[in-house]
Amino acid sequence: MATKIVFLGTGGDSFVIGKQIRSSGGIILKTDDLQFHIDPGPGALVNATKNDINIRANTAVFVSSAHINHCNDVNAVVDTMTYGGLDKRGVLVSNQTVVNGTEKIKPYLTDFHRNCLERIIVLSPGQKLAIEDVEVDAIFTKNSFDKNAIGFKFYTPDIVLGYMSNTEYSKELIKEYQGCDILILNVLNPGEEKAEGSLNTYEAKKLIVKINPKLAILQHFGVRMIKADPLYEAREIQKLTGIQVLSAKDGMVVSPSSYSAKSTQKRLNLFKVKEEIVKDHINVIEKKEDNVEEDINKEETVTPDVEEPSNDVTREGIIEENHEHKEEQTRLDLNN
Repeated sequence: MATKIVFLGTGGDSFVIGKQIRSSGGIILKTDDLQFHIDPGPGALVNATKNDINIRANTAVFVSSAHINHCNDVNAVVDTMTYGGLDKRGVLVSNQTVVNGTEKIKPYLTDFHRNCLERIIVLSPGQKLAIEDVEVDAIFTKNSFDKNAIGFKFYTPDIVLGYMSNTEYSKELIKEYQGCDILILNVLNPGEEKAEGSLNTYEAKKLIVKINPKLAILQHFGVRMIKADPLYEAREIQKLTGIQVLSAKDGMVVSPSSYSAKSTQKRLNLFKVKEEIVKDHINVIEKKEDNVEEDINKEETVTPDVEEPSNDVTREGIIEENHEHKEEQTRLDLNN
């Protein structure tokens, strides 16, 4: 199944969400047989139903921040996914604050719902995980509310999707989100109006032009952005950058192929793991660069070398294992 992105809600502050000027509830990412629920804020269940999304089909829930607009319904979503723990399944991927709390912030995940899940993975910036053939990087954010907040970069079979979550402008983001086909930015305020812990239109434009995605999507709007008109702000960025920019609406569905945002680059990391390491073939590894050099001739059969990680990320929620991947020889065509 081709990748699809569904915006359950696009509200971004207490005024907009409190009055439901825009809905909330997060983003659904569907790719092949996997369904990921990103940042299930208030109203996640009702807005999923409105948009014909079956929460039971969630493979994993990704929560970027302990802010209520991002994690309010995480327990409700886990409860629905698992029939209140009767069907223990699914994965929660989040940061330290949401799962374990800090000195000032209590954990959002309850003890009961912690036991409903098959696996809980706590990530910090620079770490990555894999769920079947989708890799996910945890990305740095400059977030004043939750110091452990992270963004996500999803490598699916047909696109690379970047989700910045709530962050202030930083040059580091430009490097981290390079190579994204689609980039989702939470833009709270219009123009150059400063927003603590969030982006405004001017800062979003600077990021978009330097990251250069095929498609950029603005969402998570505050009341000032609503008054200024998010569609106008998106069009202004598109005029100035020459890059396709959308202003997300509640219930909007994005198919990458419709916007010529489908990735043309084929990656060697989408191999099948034959040896089961953990249930659901989930493997968490430290972020590192694979330098794989290939000398390929049209009529020559080669076996790609995959460098094994020296060690896996250890948990609060994550095991440490070394393993070997068995790979079959593959004939590679240089022209593909």
